[in-house]
Amino acid sequence: MKRPRALITGAASGIGEATSRRFAAEGFDVCIIDINESGLSRVFNTLPTGDHLLFPGNYCWQQDIVGAEKMIRDKWGTLDVLVNCAGISRKSDPLGTPLETWREVFDIMVNGCVLISSLAVKFMTAGGRMIHITSIHGGRAEAGASSYSMAKAAIDQFCRSMAVELADRNILVNAIAPGFVDTPMSVAEGVNELESEWFRNNYILSHHLPLKRAGRAEEIAGVAWFLAGKDASYITGQVIVADGGLTITF
Repeated sequence: MKRPRALITGAASGIGEATSRRFAAEGFDVCIIDINESGLSRVFNTLPTGDHLLFPGNYCWQQDIVGAEKMIRDKWGTLDVLVNCAGISRKSDPLGTPLETWREVFDIMVNGCVLISSLAVKFMTAGGRMIHITSIHGGRAEAGASSYSMAKAAIDQFCRSMAVELADRNILVNAIAPGFVDTPMSVAEGVNELESEWFRNNYILSHHLPLKRAGRAEEIAGVAWFLAGKDASYITGQVIVADGGLTITF
C-alpha cells in the first residue's frame, strides 16, 4: 500500500524540521528541501524508515524547482501534501534602504511560495493539501520589518486566492500564522530575543502574551498535521493563528 507523501520546505531547522519529523513519524514519506545542505542531511539521516527524498536547494530558484520536480516525478509520481516552511528575515527600512535590498525578503518568500506551489499542484492529481507558514506579521506592523510583513501578508492572500482556484480539484490551501516560536530565526546578531529583557518585560511579566511563553516548533507542526488530515476537510482559504493569544490583547 502506497504511503502518503509530503513535500516540506525549510526542513533543515525550526518549524520545517519539526514538521518533517511529525509527518514521517505519522507514516508519511517526506521530501525535504532546504538551502542548508548539512542541516538537511542531519534531519534526513535521523528520520524513521521510509521512502524519503532529500533535495538541497533554494525554493525560489527556478533551476532548483526544476530539479526537485524531476526528483519527485522520477521517485514518487504523486504528492499529497505541501508544507512550505521556508523563510528569511532581514531588517529593512523602506525609506532609507535601497529598493533591491528592501525587496529581497519579499521576492524570496513570495516567489518561492508561488514556485513551490506550482510544482506541488502538478502531482496532486487526486486532490491534496497546501499549507504555508506565514506569520502574525502579515496582519501587524513592526518597525524594521516592512518587507517581511508584506511578504507574509502576500502569502496569506495567495492562499486565499489559490483556495478558490483549486477548490474544484479538491486541493485545500491554508496558512498558519505563528507568533513567537523558539527557532533559530529567534537569534539575531548572536542574541536570542526570546531570552532578552525586552521579551521578558513585554511578554512574560506583562499581559501581552497570555500564555507567557514562546511556542515550540512542534506545536506549529501539530497545526500543520491537523490541516493535512481528514478532520480539516472543510477548511480552506484560512489563516490559522497560533500565537499563544498574542494578537487578542491590547
